[in-house]
Amino acid sequence: MSCPALPEGFDLTDPDLHQHRVPLPELARLRQTAPVCWIPQPHGIAGFGDDGYWAVTRHADVKEVSTRPEIFSSHANTAIIRFNEHIQRDQIDVQKLIMLNMDPPEHTRVRQIVQRGFTPRAIRALEDALRDRAERIVAGARESGSGDFVTDVACELPLQAIAELIGVPQQDRSKIFDWSNKMVAYDDPELAITEEIGAESAMELISYAMNLAADRKACPAKDIVSRLVAAEDEGNLGSDEFGFFVLLLAVAGNETTRNAISHGMHAFLTHPDQWELFKAERPATAADEIVRWATPVMSFQRTTTQDTELGGQRIEAGARVGVFYSSANNDPEVFDRPEDFDITRDPNPHLGFGGGGPHFCLGKSLAELEIRLIFQAVADTLPDIRLAGEPRRLRSAWLNGIKELRVTYT
Repeated sequence: MSCPALPEGFDLTDPDLHQHRVPLPELARLRQTAPVCWIPQPHGIAGFGDDGYWAVTRHADVKEVSTRPEIFSSHANTAIIRFNEHIQRDQIDVQKLIMLNMDPPEHTRVRQIVQRGFTPRAIRALEDALRDRAERIVAGARESGSGDFVTDVACELPLQAIAELIGVPQQDRSKIFDWSNKMVAYDDPELAITEEIGAESAMELISYAMNLAADRKACPAKDIVSRLVAAEDEGNLGSDEFGFFVLLLAVAGNETTRNAISHGMHAFLTHPDQWELFKAERPATAADEIVRWATPVMSFQRTTTQDTELGGQRIEAGARVGVFYSSANNDPEVFDRPEDFDITRDPNPHLGFGGGGPHFCLGKSLAELEIRLIFQAVADTLPDIRLAGEPRRLRSAWLNGIKELRVTYT
Protein backbone atom coordinates (compact mmCIF):
# COMPACT_ATOMS: atom_id res chain seq x y z
CA MET A 1 0.00 0.00 0.00
CA SER A 2 1.41 3.40 -0.99
CA CYS A 3 1.92 6.22 1.48
CA PRO A 4 -1.18 8.45 1.12
CA ALA A 5 0.95 11.60 1.52
CA LEU A 6 2.96 10.85 -1.63
CA PRO A 7 2.14 10.24 -5.29
CA GLU A 8 1.71 6.61 -6.28
CA GLY A 9 5.10 4.92 -6.62
CA PHE A 10 7.10 7.87 -5.25
CA ASP A 11 10.29 6.63 -3.57
CA LEU A 12 12.39 8.98 -1.43
CA THR A 13 15.52 6.94 -2.23
CA ASP A 14 15.14 6.98 -6.02
CA PRO A 15 18.58 7.95 -7.40
CA ASP A 16 16.97 9.35 -10.57
CA LEU A 17 15.09 11.81 -8.37
CA HIS A 18 18.22 12.86 -6.46
CA GLN A 19 20.12 13.51 -9.65
CA HIS A 20 17.83 16.54 -10.04
CA ARG A 21 16.80 17.59 -6.53
CA VAL A 22 16.34 16.73 -2.88
CA PRO A 23 12.61 15.98 -2.39
CA LEU A 24 12.08 18.65 0.26
CA PRO A 25 8.41 19.37 -0.62
CA GLU A 26 7.50 15.70 -0.32
CA LEU A 27 9.45 15.35 2.93
CA ALA A 28 7.59 18.39 4.32
CA ARG A 29 4.28 16.76 3.43
CA LEU A 30 5.30 13.60 5.26
CA ARG A 31 6.38 15.53 8.37
CA GLN A 32 2.99 17.22 8.46
CA THR A 33 0.69 14.31 7.66
CA ALA A 34 2.51 10.97 7.99
CA PRO A 35 5.84 11.43 9.84
CA VAL A 36 6.42 7.67 10.04
CA CYS A 37 5.14 6.25 6.78
CA TRP A 38 5.54 3.00 4.82
CA ILE A 39 7.20 3.52 1.43
CA PRO A 40 6.62 0.53 -0.87
CA GLN A 41 9.24 -0.49 -3.40
CA PRO A 42 9.32 -3.10 -6.17
CA HIS A 43 10.46 -6.32 -4.51
CA GLY A 44 14.23 -6.38 -3.95
CA ILE A 45 14.99 -3.14 -5.80
CA ALA A 46 17.11 -1.85 -2.91
CA GLY A 47 19.08 -5.10 -2.67
CA PHE A 48 17.42 -6.43 0.48
CA GLY A 49 14.82 -8.87 -0.85
CA ASP A 50 11.93 -6.93 0.70
CA ASP A 51 9.13 -4.65 -0.41
CA GLY A 52 9.96 -1.28 1.12
CA TYR A 53 10.86 0.65 4.26
CA TRP A 54 9.43 3.00 6.87
CA ALA A 55 10.34 6.66 6.26
CA VAL A 56 11.06 8.70 9.41
CA THR A 57 11.01 12.43 8.70
CA ARG A 58 10.59 14.42 11.94
CA HIS A 59 13.64 15.70 13.79
CA ALA A 60 12.52 14.18 17.12
CA ASP A 61 11.83 10.76 15.60
CA VAL A 62 15.15 10.66 13.73
CA LYS A 63 16.90 11.36 17.04
CA GLU A 64 14.93 8.63 18.77
CA VAL A 65 15.90 6.03 16.17
CA SER A 66 19.53 7.15 16.35
CA THR A 67 19.79 6.79 20.12
CA ARG A 68 18.16 3.35 20.47
CA PRO A 69 20.57 0.92 18.77
CA GLU A 70 19.19 -1.99 20.77
CA ILE A 71 15.91 -1.63 18.82
CA PHE A 72 17.10 0.04 15.61
CA SER A 73 20.10 -1.92 14.37
CA SER A 74 22.79 -0.71 11.98
CA HIS A 75 24.24 -4.21 11.71
CA ALA A 76 21.28 -6.23 10.46
CA ASN A 77 21.07 -4.68 6.96
CA THR A 78 23.83 -2.01 7.18
CA ALA A 79 23.18 1.74 7.30
CA ILE A 80 23.00 2.14 3.49
CA ILE A 81 19.35 2.51 2.55
CA ARG A 82 19.58 1.42 -1.06
CA PHE A 83 22.01 -0.71 -3.02
CA ASN A 84 21.72 -1.87 -6.61
CA GLU A 85 18.99 -4.47 -7.06
CA HIS A 86 21.55 -6.93 -8.45
CA ILE A 87 23.83 -6.88 -5.41
CA GLN A 88 24.40 -10.23 -3.73
CA ARG A 89 23.69 -10.64 -0.04
CA ASP A 90 27.30 -11.57 0.73
CA GLN A 91 28.38 -8.22 -0.76
CA ILE A 92 26.10 -6.49 1.73
CA ASP A 93 27.18 -8.64 4.64
CA VAL A 94 30.89 -7.95 4.16
CA GLN A 95 30.13 -4.27 4.78
CA LYS A 96 29.18 -5.16 8.35
CA LEU A 97 32.91 -5.06 9.09
CA ILE A 98 32.79 -1.26 8.74
CA MET A 99 32.21 0.63 11.99
CA LEU A 100 29.24 2.48 10.47
CA ASN A 101 27.46 -0.86 10.20
CA MET A 102 28.20 -2.21 13.68
CA ASP A 103 26.05 -2.25 16.81
CA PRO A 104 27.21 -2.11 20.42
CA PRO A 105 29.15 -3.72 22.00
CA GLU A 106 31.41 -4.35 18.98
CA HIS A 107 30.86 -0.81 17.74
CA THR A 108 31.76 0.52 21.19
CA ARG A 109 35.05 -1.41 21.21
CA VAL A 110 36.14 -0.20 17.77
CA ARG A 111 35.03 3.38 18.30
CA GLN A 112 36.91 3.64 21.60
CA ILE A 113 40.07 2.75 19.71
CA VAL A 114 39.69 4.94 16.64
CA GLN A 115 38.55 8.02 18.53
CA ARG A 116 42.17 8.35 19.76
CA GLY A 117 42.82 10.00 16.42
CA PHE A 118 40.00 12.53 16.82
CA THR A 119 40.66 14.03 20.23
CA PRO A 120 40.50 17.85 20.46
CA ARG A 121 44.26 17.84 20.88
CA ALA A 122 44.76 15.74 17.74
CA ILE A 123 42.52 18.05 15.70
CA ARG A 124 44.20 21.20 17.03
CA ALA A 125 47.55 19.72 16.04
CA LEU A 126 46.37 19.61 12.42
CA GLU A 127 45.05 23.16 12.24
CA ASP A 128 48.19 25.02 11.15
CA ALA A 129 49.04 22.45 8.49
CA LEU A 130 45.49 22.42 7.16
CA ARG A 131 45.28 26.22 7.12
CA ASP A 132 48.43 26.31 5.00
CA ARG A 133 47.03 23.64 2.71
CA ALA A 134 43.71 25.48 2.35
CA GLU A 135 45.48 28.69 1.40
CA ARG A 136 47.63 26.91 -1.19
CA ILE A 137 44.63 25.09 -2.67
CA VAL A 138 42.71 28.34 -3.12
CA ALA A 139 45.74 30.20 -4.45
CA GLY A 140 46.16 27.49 -7.07
CA ALA A 141 42.54 27.87 -8.13
CA ARG A 142 42.96 31.64 -8.48
CA GLU A 143 45.80 31.17 -10.95
CA SER A 144 43.52 29.19 -13.27
CA GLY A 145 40.99 32.04 -13.50
CA SER A 146 37.99 29.71 -13.72
CA GLY A 147 37.18 26.06 -13.34
CA ASP A 148 35.26 23.39 -11.46
CA PHE A 149 35.12 24.32 -7.78
CA VAL A 150 34.53 20.67 -6.81
CA THR A 151 37.78 19.32 -8.21
CA ASP A 152 39.85 22.52 -7.85
CA VAL A 153 38.94 23.32 -4.25
CA ALA A 154 36.28 21.27 -2.46
CA CYS A 155 37.82 17.83 -2.85
CA GLU A 156 41.40 18.75 -2.05
CA LEU A 157 41.37 19.73 1.64
CA PRO A 158 39.37 16.69 2.89
CA LEU A 159 41.74 14.39 1.02
CA GLN A 160 44.80 16.14 2.37
CA ALA A 161 43.33 16.13 5.88
CA ILE A 162 42.86 12.37 5.77
CA ALA A 163 46.38 11.93 4.44
CA GLU A 164 47.70 14.20 7.20
CA LEU A 165 45.70 12.38 9.87
CA ILE A 166 46.72 8.82 9.06
CA GLY A 167 50.07 9.38 7.43
CA VAL A 168 49.17 8.56 3.82
CA PRO A 169 51.81 10.12 1.57
CA GLN A 170 50.38 13.17 -0.17
CA GLN A 171 51.29 11.75 -3.56
CA ASP A 172 48.82 8.91 -2.91
CA ARG A 173 45.85 11.17 -2.17
CA SER A 174 44.62 10.96 -5.77
CA LYS A 175 44.34 7.19 -5.36
CA ILE A 176 42.08 7.62 -2.34
CA PHE A 177 40.02 10.20 -4.26
CA ASP A 178 39.61 7.82 -7.17
CA TRP A 179 38.79 4.78 -5.02
CA SER A 180 36.25 6.63 -2.86
CA ASN A 181 34.57 8.13 -5.94
CA LYS A 182 34.13 4.70 -7.46
CA MET A 183 32.81 3.20 -4.22
CA VAL A 184 29.91 5.64 -3.93
CA ALA A 185 29.19 6.57 -7.56
CA TYR A 186 28.00 3.24 -8.98
CA ASP A 187 24.46 4.66 -9.31
CA ASP A 188 25.60 7.36 -11.73
CA PRO A 189 25.76 6.05 -15.32
CA GLU A 190 27.67 9.12 -16.54
CA LEU A 191 30.65 7.95 -14.53
CA ALA A 192 30.46 4.49 -16.13
CA ILE A 193 31.16 2.83 -12.81
CA THR A 194 29.56 -0.52 -12.07
CA GLU A 195 29.00 -2.06 -8.67
CA GLU A 196 31.81 -4.51 -9.52
CA ILE A 197 34.22 -1.63 -10.11
CA GLY A 198 33.06 -0.07 -6.83
CA ALA A 199 33.74 -3.32 -4.98
CA GLU A 200 37.17 -3.63 -6.59
CA SER A 201 37.99 -0.06 -5.56
CA ALA A 202 36.95 -0.82 -1.99
CA MET A 203 39.24 -3.83 -1.89
CA GLU A 204 42.14 -1.81 -3.34
CA LEU A 205 41.69 0.83 -0.67
CA ILE A 206 41.43 -1.77 2.11
CA SER A 207 44.56 -3.53 0.82
CA TYR A 208 46.43 -0.21 0.69
CA ALA A 209 45.44 0.57 4.29
CA MET A 210 46.30 -2.93 5.52
CA ASN A 211 49.78 -2.61 4.02
CA LEU A 212 50.15 0.75 5.74
CA ALA A 213 49.10 -0.86 9.04
CA ALA A 214 51.55 -3.73 8.56
CA ASP A 215 54.37 -1.24 7.96
CA ARG A 216 53.56 0.62 11.19
CA LYS A 217 53.35 -2.60 13.18
CA ALA A 218 56.81 -3.55 11.98
CA CYS A 219 58.21 -0.04 12.41
CA PRO A 220 56.02 2.24 14.58
CA ALA A 221 56.15 5.98 13.96
CA LYS A 222 54.80 8.98 15.84
CA ASP A 223 51.48 9.01 14.00
CA ILE A 224 47.88 7.94 14.45
CA VAL A 225 48.33 4.71 12.48
CA SER A 226 50.91 3.48 14.96
CA ARG A 227 48.67 4.39 17.89
CA LEU A 228 45.80 2.44 16.34
CA VAL A 229 47.58 -0.72 15.20
CA ALA A 230 51.05 -1.13 16.66
CA ALA A 231 50.02 -2.97 19.84
CA GLU A 232 47.00 -5.06 18.97
CA ASP A 233 47.04 -6.92 22.30
CA GLU A 234 46.59 -3.58 24.09
CA GLY A 235 43.21 -2.94 22.54
CA ASN A 236 44.32 -1.67 19.16
CA LEU A 237 43.02 -2.47 15.69
CA GLY A 238 44.05 -5.45 13.65
CA SER A 239 45.30 -4.73 10.13
CA ASP A 240 41.96 -5.76 8.60
CA GLU A 241 40.03 -3.57 11.05
CA PHE A 242 42.29 -0.66 10.19
CA GLY A 243 41.66 -1.32 6.50
CA PHE A 244 37.90 -1.03 6.98
CA PHE A 245 38.38 2.07 9.15
CA VAL A 246 40.24 3.81 6.32
CA LEU A 247 37.48 2.72 3.94
CA LEU A 248 35.00 4.49 6.21
CA LEU A 249 37.23 7.58 6.39
CA ALA A 250 37.45 7.74 2.62
CA VAL A 251 33.68 8.15 2.40
CA ALA A 252 32.70 9.70 5.74
CA GLY A 253 35.70 12.01 5.89
CA ASN A 254 36.10 12.79 2.21
CA GLU A 255 32.88 12.55 0.23
CA THR A 256 30.71 14.19 2.90
CA THR A 257 33.00 17.14 3.67
CA ARG A 258 33.69 17.69 -0.02
CA ASN A 259 29.96 17.89 -0.70
CA ALA A 260 29.35 20.18 2.28
CA ILE A 261 31.98 22.57 0.90
CA SER A 262 30.55 22.39 -2.63
CA HIS A 263 26.97 22.99 -1.45
CA GLY A 264 28.21 25.70 0.89
CA MET A 265 29.90 27.58 -1.95
CA HIS A 266 26.79 27.29 -4.09
CA ALA A 267 24.67 28.54 -1.19
CA PHE A 268 26.93 31.55 -0.70
CA LEU A 269 26.89 32.39 -4.40
CA THR A 270 23.09 32.17 -4.59
CA HIS A 271 22.69 34.12 -1.33
CA PRO A 272 25.11 37.02 -1.91
CA ASP A 273 24.04 38.79 1.28
CA GLN A 274 25.36 35.81 3.25
CA TRP A 275 28.63 35.83 1.30
CA GLU A 276 29.12 39.51 2.07
CA LEU A 277 28.33 38.82 5.72
CA PHE A 278 30.80 35.94 5.86
CA LYS A 279 33.58 37.98 4.25
CA ALA A 280 33.03 40.79 6.72
CA GLU A 281 32.43 38.91 9.97
CA ARG A 282 33.44 35.21 9.59
CA PRO A 283 30.82 34.04 12.13
CA ALA A 284 31.68 30.86 14.01
CA THR A 285 28.15 29.61 13.30
CA ALA A 286 28.71 29.41 9.53
CA ALA A 287 30.06 25.84 9.38
CA ASP A 288 27.03 24.39 11.16
CA GLU A 289 24.63 26.20 8.85
CA ILE A 290 26.54 24.98 5.80
CA VAL A 291 26.24 21.39 7.05
CA ARG A 292 22.54 21.81 7.85
CA TRP A 293 21.85 23.36 4.46
CA ALA A 294 23.85 20.75 2.55
CA THR A 295 23.02 17.65 4.64
CA PRO A 296 25.57 15.62 2.62
CA VAL A 297 24.11 12.30 3.82
CA MET A 298 20.42 12.58 3.02
CA SER A 299 19.45 9.32 4.71
CA PHE A 300 20.64 6.19 6.45
CA GLN A 301 18.68 3.18 7.59
CA ARG A 302 18.23 0.98 10.62
CA THR A 303 16.48 -2.39 10.98
CA THR A 304 14.13 -3.14 13.87
CA THR A 305 15.20 -5.95 16.18
CA GLN A 306 11.70 -6.29 17.71
CA ASP A 307 8.18 -5.02 17.28
CA THR A 308 8.14 -1.39 18.33
CA GLU A 309 6.26 1.89 18.07
CA LEU A 310 7.59 5.14 16.65
CA GLY A 311 5.68 8.37 16.21
CA GLY A 312 2.45 6.55 16.99
CA GLN A 313 3.07 3.94 14.26
CA ARG A 314 3.53 0.23 14.97
CA ILE A 315 6.57 -1.23 13.18
CA GLU A 316 7.18 -4.96 13.00
CA ALA A 317 10.47 -6.66 13.82
CA GLY A 318 12.86 -6.98 10.88
CA ALA A 319 11.60 -3.89 9.05
CA ARG A 320 13.94 -1.39 7.47
CA VAL A 321 13.56 2.14 8.81
CA GLY A 322 14.92 5.09 6.82
CA VAL A 323 15.98 8.15 8.79
CA PHE A 324 15.86 11.21 6.56
CA TYR A 325 18.34 13.80 7.78
CA SER A 326 17.40 16.17 4.94
CA SER A 327 13.91 16.26 6.36
CA ALA A 328 14.96 16.57 10.01
CA ASN A 329 17.22 19.50 9.14
CA ASN A 330 14.26 21.36 7.63
CA ASP A 331 11.78 20.62 10.40
CA PRO A 332 10.00 23.92 11.27
CA GLU A 333 9.26 22.55 14.73
CA VAL A 334 12.99 22.88 15.40
CA PHE A 335 14.30 25.53 12.97
CA ASP A 336 12.89 29.00 12.43
CA ARG A 337 12.49 29.55 8.68
CA PRO A 338 14.51 26.45 7.71
CA GLU A 339 14.25 27.43 4.03
CA ASP A 340 16.59 30.36 4.72
CA PHE A 341 20.36 29.97 4.47
CA ASP A 342 21.42 31.90 7.58
CA ILE A 343 25.05 31.63 8.66
CA THR A 344 24.24 33.33 11.98
CA ARG A 345 21.66 30.67 12.92
CA ASP A 346 22.06 29.94 16.62
CA PRO A 347 21.20 27.55 18.11
CA ASN A 348 21.45 25.12 15.23
CA PRO A 349 20.66 21.57 16.41
CA HIS A 350 20.98 20.07 12.94
CA LEU A 351 21.46 16.35 12.40
CA GLY A 352 23.99 16.66 9.60
CA PHE A 353 26.48 14.75 11.75
CA GLY A 354 23.87 12.18 12.77
CA GLY A 355 21.09 12.13 15.29
CA GLY A 356 23.22 11.46 18.34
CA GLY A 357 23.75 8.04 19.86
CA PRO A 358 26.66 5.68 19.16
CA HIS A 359 27.00 6.64 15.49
CA PHE A 360 27.29 10.40 15.97
CA CYS A 361 29.99 11.55 13.55
CA LEU A 362 33.45 10.90 14.97
CA GLY A 363 35.00 13.48 12.66
CA LYS A 364 32.64 16.36 13.42
CA SER A 365 35.37 18.66 14.76
CA LEU A 366 37.68 17.89 11.85
CA ALA A 367 34.93 18.50 9.28
CA GLU A 368 33.99 21.83 10.87
CA LEU A 369 37.64 22.85 10.91
CA GLU A 370 38.06 22.03 7.23
CA ILE A 371 34.90 23.94 6.29
CA ARG A 372 35.97 26.98 8.32
CA LEU A 373 39.51 27.02 6.92
CA ILE A 374 38.54 26.57 3.28
CA PHE A 375 35.92 29.32 3.31
CA GLN A 376 38.24 31.69 5.14
CA ALA A 377 40.81 31.06 2.41
CA VAL A 378 38.22 31.55 -0.34
CA ALA A 379 37.01 34.79 1.25
CA ASP A 380 40.57 36.10 1.55
CA THR A 381 41.82 35.08 -1.88
CA LEU A 382 38.70 34.75 -4.08
CA PRO A 383 36.30 37.38 -2.68
CA ASP A 384 34.74 37.97 -6.11
CA ILE A 385 34.15 34.32 -7.01
CA ARG A 386 31.07 33.93 -9.24
CA LEU A 387 28.90 31.13 -10.54
CA ALA A 388 29.51 30.15 -14.16
CA GLY A 389 26.89 27.41 -14.41
CA GLU A 390 24.36 25.39 -12.48
CA PRO A 391 25.69 22.57 -10.28
CA ARG A 392 25.57 19.09 -11.73
CA ARG A 393 24.30 16.62 -9.14
CA LEU A 394 25.42 13.08 -8.42
CA ARG A 395 22.94 10.30 -9.10
CA SER A 396 22.86 8.62 -5.70
CA ALA A 397 20.25 7.08 -3.43
CA TRP A 398 21.64 8.59 -0.24
CA LEU A 399 24.48 11.08 -0.89
CA ASN A 400 23.62 14.71 -1.65
CA GLY A 401 26.50 15.07 -4.05
CA ILE A 402 27.66 17.73 -6.51
CA LYS A 403 29.79 16.42 -9.36
CA GLU A 404 30.62 19.77 -10.90
CA LEU A 405 30.26 23.45 -9.95
CA ARG A 406 31.64 25.77 -12.62
CA VAL A 407 32.86 29.12 -11.27
CA THR A 408 34.92 32.14 -12.22
CA TYR A 409 37.53 32.75 -9.55
CA THR A 410 38.53 36.34 -10.33
